[in-house]
Amino acid sequence: MKRMNPRWKASPMWPSGVGSRQPNPRDSALRRAAISGNVLALPPFHVPTGRAVRVFICANPDDTEAERNALKEHVYPKLRDFCRENYGVEFQVVDLYWGVDPEEWDSPDLQRLRMKLLEDCLKTSAGPCFVGLVGEKYGSIRVPGEVESAEFEMILDAAVEAGLDTRLLEEWYCRDENAVPPAYYLKPKAQMLKNYQNSVRDPDTSSYVCFPICLPFGMESSSAAKSKNDKAWRGVSDEIKKIFRTAVLQLQEKGTMKSVQAKKFLCSPLEDELDFALGKQTPAFLKKCVCYIRKIANFDRHAKLPEMARYMDIITDADRVMRNQEAYERLLKVRDEFIPTVVAASNLRVYSSVTHCDMKLGYSQEVESHYVEGLCKQFYEDMVDIIQATVQQNFDAETDPMYDELLQHLSLCKTFSSIYEYKSEALDLVQEYLYPVKGSRMSPLVVYGGPCSGKTLLLAEVAKEAYSWLQKEMGPETDPVVIVRFIGTTDFSTDLRTLLQSICEQIAINYRCLIHFLPQKIQEMRELLVNLLGESSFHRPLVIVLDALEQLSDADEARKLWWLPAHLPRTVRIVVSTLPNKHGILQKLRSLIHDEFRYVELIQRDRKACSQTLKQQLLSVKRKVTSGQQIYVNEALAKCTLPMFVNLIYREVVNWRSHKDVDDTSLSATVHDSIERLFFSVEDKLGSRFVFRALGYITMSKAGLTEMELEDILSLDNSVLGDIMVSSNLKNPLRVSYDLIARLREELDGYLIERQVRNVTLMVWANRHLHLIALKLYLSNEEDVHQMHSLLAEYFLGAWAGGRKKIFHCDNNHFAHFSHHNNPQQQQQQQQQHHHHHPSQHGHDKGSADKYSYDRQTPEQPWVFQCNLLEPDIFFVNHRKMTELVYHLTRSGRTDDLMYGVIMNFSWLYTMIKIGHFDKALTDIDLAYSYSQEKELKFLATTLRSIKVKVTRNPASLSAELQQRLLPVVTSLPKLRHLLLECDKDGPKYCSIVPLHSSMDVTYSPERLPLCSSYMQIVEIIPTLAPSIVIVALEDGSVSTWDVESRQLLRQIDTARSVVLGIRLTTDEKYLVVATTKNTLLIYDNHKSCLLSEVEVKCSKHLGVTGGVAFINGFTLSSQHALAWLEASKEVNVIDLVYGWPLYQFHCWYEVTCVQCSPDGMYAFCGQYLNTTSIFHLGSGDKLATMTSEFSGGFVKSILVLDTLNQMVMIDNEGSLSVWNTKEVTNPRLMEDYDCRGDDSEVVGIELSEDQRSILICKARSIEVLDTKVWKMVEKFKAKRTERFVAAVLSKNGQSIVASMENTSSIFVWRRDSGQCMASLIEISGAIVKLIKSTHHNLLLSVASSGVLSVWDIDIITAMSNIDKTGKRILNLQLSGREDFIYTMDGSESIHKWNFNTGFIEMVFKHEGLVENCVLTTSGDLMVTSDDKSSQYIWQTTTGENIFRINGQKITQLLITHNDQFVVSLCEQNASRVWRLATGHKVCNILVTLQHALITTANTFLVGTTKNKLLAVSLWSGSVSKKFICDDGITIVNFKLIPDCPDYVVFITSTETVFIWSVADESVCRRVQMPANFLKNLEDFQISPNGKLGIVSKGDENINVLDLHSGKLRLVHAAGIIWRQKLSRDGRYLVYICFRNCEEDDDAGVVSNLIVMRLADGKSIGTCSLYKTPTFLCLSQRALNIIVGFEDGSIGTYTVVDRVDAALKIKIATSNSRQIVNNAAQKVRPKCSTHAFKTISDCIWRESTEVFSRDSPINLSDSGEAETTTPTKKSELLQ
Repeated sequence: MKRMNPRWKASPMWPSGVGSRQPNPRDSALRRAAISGNVLALPPFHVPTGRAVRVFICANPDDTEAERNALKEHVYPKLRDFCRENYGVEFQVVDLYWGVDPEEWDSPDLQRLRMKLLEDCLKTSAGPCFVGLVGEKYGSIRVPGEVESAEFEMILDAAVEAGLDTRLLEEWYCRDENAVPPAYYLKPKAQMLKNYQNSVRDPDTSSYVCFPICLPFGMESSSAAKSKNDKAWRGVSDEIKKIFRTAVLQLQEKGTMKSVQAKKFLCSPLEDELDFALGKQTPAFLKKCVCYIRKIANFDRHAKLPEMARYMDIITDADRVMRNQEAYERLLKVRDEFIPTVVAASNLRVYSSVTHCDMKLGYSQEVESHYVEGLCKQFYEDMVDIIQATVQQNFDAETDPMYDELLQHLSLCKTFSSIYEYKSEALDLVQEYLYPVKGSRMSPLVVYGGPCSGKTLLLAEVAKEAYSWLQKEMGPETDPVVIVRFIGTTDFSTDLRTLLQSICEQIAINYRCLIHFLPQKIQEMRELLVNLLGESSFHRPLVIVLDALEQLSDADEARKLWWLPAHLPRTVRIVVSTLPNKHGILQKLRSLIHDEFRYVELIQRDRKACSQTLKQQLLSVKRKVTSGQQIYVNEALAKCTLPMFVNLIYREVVNWRSHKDVDDTSLSATVHDSIERLFFSVEDKLGSRFVFRALGYITMSKAGLTEMELEDILSLDNSVLGDIMVSSNLKNPLRVSYDLIARLREELDGYLIERQVRNVTLMVWANRHLHLIALKLYLSNEEDVHQMHSLLAEYFLGAWAGGRKKIFHCDNNHFAHFSHHNNPQQQQQQQQQHHHHHPSQHGHDKGSADKYSYDRQTPEQPWVFQCNLLEPDIFFVNHRKMTELVYHLTRSGRTDDLMYGVIMNFSWLYTMIKIGHFDKALTDIDLAYSYSQEKELKFLATTLRSIKVKVTRNPASLSAELQQRLLPVVTSLPKLRHLLLECDKDGPKYCSIVPLHSSMDVTYSPERLPLCSSYMQIVEIIPTLAPSIVIVALEDGSVSTWDVESRQLLRQIDTARSVVLGIRLTTDEKYLVVATTKNTLLIYDNHKSCLLSEVEVKCSKHLGVTGGVAFINGFTLSSQHALAWLEASKEVNVIDLVYGWPLYQFHCWYEVTCVQCSPDGMYAFCGQYLNTTSIFHLGSGDKLATMTSEFSGGFVKSILVLDTLNQMVMIDNEGSLSVWNTKEVTNPRLMEDYDCRGDDSEVVGIELSEDQRSILICKARSIEVLDTKVWKMVEKFKAKRTERFVAAVLSKNGQSIVASMENTSSIFVWRRDSGQCMASLIEISGAIVKLIKSTHHNLLLSVASSGVLSVWDIDIITAMSNIDKTGKRILNLQLSGREDFIYTMDGSESIHKWNFNTGFIEMVFKHEGLVENCVLTTSGDLMVTSDDKSSQYIWQTTTGENIFRINGQKITQLLITHNDQFVVSLCEQNASRVWRLATGHKVCNILVTLQHALITTANTFLVGTTKNKLLAVSLWSGSVSKKFICDDGITIVNFKLIPDCPDYVVFITSTETVFIWSVADESVCRRVQMPANFLKNLEDFQISPNGKLGIVSKGDENINVLDLHSGKLRLVHAAGIIWRQKLSRDGRYLVYICFRNCEEDDDAGVVSNLIVMRLADGKSIGTCSLYKTPTFLCLSQRALNIIVGFEDGSIGTYTVVDRVDAALKIKIATSNSRQIVNNAAQKVRPKCSTHAFKTISDCIWRESTEVFSRDSPINLSDSGEAETTTPTKKSELLQ
């Protein structure tokens, strides 16, 4: 309908009908309802497929324990993975008995919660919802939690009548007048067992048994006390059940109580749940339910065995243990009557099995295990079956972000409106505003009010009801459109641009408007919105509801509300809400909308109205408050009547009992205090540690957590488990029980709400106030918060998934009396003790660690859930990981996990690009860089920006694009290797081309910072330890500290307008010293930029300079001292930096020219005129020695101290060196004098390499590199006559030189070993005048004439010199038989031998003339070449020796037979020859001239063309044996041999006919006529190995596939104009290079594309951009390797890894380019050797004779013998 913006709509990645079921009409109706905003038409949980698969397990807890444990451990995790992978939804099992203390199984609260959750599962599960496990046990009846007073008193009377002692009932039940009607409730167990002497009648003795006093339940000091409590409770509960049962049965017999009424007292939970779930249900619903019935044959006879009490209901009668027949009858009624009846009427799945007992042991563990194993298998199969039948794969949220966005807001709308209790006149005002009026123009309606005044709930109610209101008012045919956005709840609604975009798209879809393109400018987006508002009509009115304008981000000046239309069409209504005093939004609205009637203020309501509302709320749940309690309620309402406060009061008083002591402290006075009271009450009920962590995790999560996630995360949290677990419960899997999560949800119902995001339901706080208080209570301790973020990060990384066990230290007293709110410090100490003390205690060996390690059953967290491994592009995105992981990694400071687990993860990158989040991925990479400052991340971000257009259009090409760029730099940026290996692992799923060696020139742009208008104003620039921070001194006296990356000025020093001469920084960067023209040194604290002291540099009076004032000539720093000297001075002033005073002066012999301190700061070396240097002790000021070089004419330009060798090097102004041994510092010895005075140029720069093995001397006319081991010049680079060097530096490994030239704006990179200029980088800011090297981070600072500072990364610059080039375009290349070496011809006198694995040139074979032909033997050991000087050469390729040379004839084509025995040299003028390679002897002459000749596989014929003939010449006689002659005027255009059929030739004639010709029979086997003018532009012609297919290329955009058997021609469209194509040896793949279409957008320098097509289905399985002009394409014969030669003389190698070729993956992993590690040994490239030709020929060819220069021909028997085995290898290969 319209073209969507890529941000919203990525290219289609899911084919239609990809789900297991086709979308049904109901789904499309629901979609229409959702898009038009008809909230009431949506089912309760339509967002979008139900919130999850939730299965309720109905069972007796004791007899099904083994089954439930086995299912929990082995089956549920698998089903969870199945649902996540195939449907993107959670699988959750509700088994409230699991993990709960057996004594709590019959707790009334637990039974009530079970029924509530059962109802929830039946309503909301997206798939199967109920599983019944029925055995031989009916189960005991329940202890009633609450009984209506009339009923209770009737039962009490009946019990007395039956002669029962009812004192226990009267003690344990209490009357509650607050219930409506009044009721009796069971007192809390903990309260009753505390300090209570409990008496119960012993059935055997009819006496009373006394239960001792016990500690409160849950706070016992020992397990013995707990067991006493448990025993006491069992006695009490049995007696209560007995009284109820007897009395109810008696009442039922009398007819006083109806059976329906009696059922709740006589039923077991099992019967109740089965009846509720399966009774009165539709057959369609029952398809989602399963029952497993386990019958045990002849079970009654084993009733005496004590262990059997678990599996059947028993009674003890006078020492006789027997089966309880009453319970058994009730069981049979349910199991054998009720369930079969349901089955008969529906499709309910029921499995019944009969188990036979062990004769002695009864229902033994072995028998049970056998049954459990079968149950687990059947359970898994049934669940999968039902899920596949009922759950629909929903890709809407994946493919349509706009639809997903509106579903999220509709979900919130439904949730908020469901808790809207307080109807107000404000709702009536908004309803009236929505109705149509006669006026022409409308304006928006503004709802405003303070926090907690109910704005969001009101607007949610408006959005929910608006559709029905308008239909009632305007008639049923009206079809309104309601758009609702709760601003700030989603990323898209927080940003103005995406908010307007989603609203515009929703309007456009509803009104069927065509948007040709979405505007880029925000102002145009607003115009689009205004235009779309005009599309509404009386038939389709439009309502837009925007809640919380203050939550908009300030981007695009959104809070100024310039975008909100103040005047609306008649049929449009906009309702907005805001806080009154936030960001001045209400004031802005008042200036936009002047009509006072358009403002609705939500004010505090009348106390009486609130009291009445509260009363109604209580009555709705059958509660009330007594008149005495009402006084305190009224007092609280007098203080506050905000809706949220009223709701909080309701939450408090709904639990009040009539006998509760209530006073003025029972209710809080403010919303804030009430929320805190609510949280504390939840802590009291569920345990402070559990609540503290659970609510902390929900609050700190970025978007909320699902129930399953919260359960998983708490199960990983040892501190929570340590608080709630008892040691006897420690078993695999170790998890918190779901019961705790369910109770937490129930306690905070309405405050902790559900929000649907894509296919998951998240728990979030209902409003910001709750969030802030939870933040304050649970996330105030920094150490705790850090640890919790770290645990969340581990969870979303999947660190403990897949059965990996996490260690657990059980310490029951660990948090025994802990209260976080009271004593956070104590909590910190305990936590440290827990996490640091215990590992040392238990972690000594693996055995003990395993002993304390448990599987927590957390799920795997891939970036995507793959539905079908064969279709990698059909997947569900793991949006939860996408949303949460980066957030928690950054906040927990886990930079390594952030770098390697996310940023360097190919799957993450690919998924982000695939779903259209390219910009978000870049933001995350920039964020990671800001945390870690790793230059690899910066390079990756730059790389991704450069390929944005390419990969957003075709995400599958991401791996190849990245590999091309990473391979050249991975040695310099080693951390990128992780991403490179990730590309190898996951990239071939999407793109089958894998670059093995990339010759791509690295595109690189430095960080730039304009400092001033001209470089003349810059005095000095100093790099610092921080990579992007520099200190700059300008001549105006300012010294500034800049961050080059962000272009921010961090600090500035004003030197009181003194002219600065220079600045220096101590190595620890503590002191910054500035020299001024006032001859003072200003010493600053560098970090605080404050002046510490000012010291004057003085000169001896008798040494004054004639004719003016002497300025400071130079100064240097050691760690504690500053050393400065004046012009023409022989003295050096030494100043103490700490105290800022002069210490002493060094007196030298001559004028001082330079000073250098030793690295340890002990000595100062002072260079002077006449090439003299003096050594001083910095501590004492003593002169230790003076040295003078024999080159005494100049002055010392620089001093280098080689501390590793105890050497000092003096370098004079002409570049001569004097090396001194300073081991004895008082007596230096001259080691070496080195004269470099060759040219008359000045030295402009000197550098000592990092390893101190090389010294670089840069002069104006040359660059020299000296080796410090031998003190010899090893390299010298000279400038051209007109050029001068500005500066030069060495790369980190010393293998490259980076330099700049005068008046040029380029930085050049030279390779030291070859002298080749590998790269020239343009500085766009102007000519480079200065280079400064920062050794800390290997950075290069360049200053341009325009005053712009650029920061270059030398690692990346020198990475360019890792690429070998011949310098000329590759014209041809040969691959050795083993495919380990490549030989290239580039039209020069040389052939270059490249190592296939490394991509480096290893040898150069020099010829006398320009090389024209080259062939290799099968093994690649011998190479035959010819040049334009009529010479042929035979080379030994391993040694490089030219072992034979033949002169005499110009060769047009060289061929070698397949058995490597003979060479064919074709000539045009003279006779061609066949000669023996081993000896050089002629075999025969060939007198005919052949073109494009080929040798047949059997080595018998040479096939070639000449005009209109195809000739087959015998290689033994040289005569024409077979021929095919065309008719007059017809020529042969092209021919090919069929590889698998040695005697057949396929050729095309100029009449566009294809012939298959048998050489042996000299007959045409098949003739195929092509269409007219088909061969007009024939470029290439390939034949498949079996001769069935021909591939014809005509230089256009089509690949023509010709079936040679049927003559059918198939056209396959290529990605561009085809330049070259090659068919693979096996005929399965076609590799071609095509040039881009001109109309495509510019693609960052892409010249052409390399594409691999699978011929079986015509599908392109890999695309790789080529950024240089290709000149040659070659395909290997064995492994499918591709070699491309380029115009600049470089080559690129690639391999093809189709999904079926798993073996080739190993090949990539073992290739040299993937074996790069951080040690230096791997980085050293092999030395390239050059081998010259023989100057004297061994043989001369003249006409038909050979003349050898020696008596006998040269015997190449060694190589000949080696080759004799080759033909057998070859024949084996071809079979």
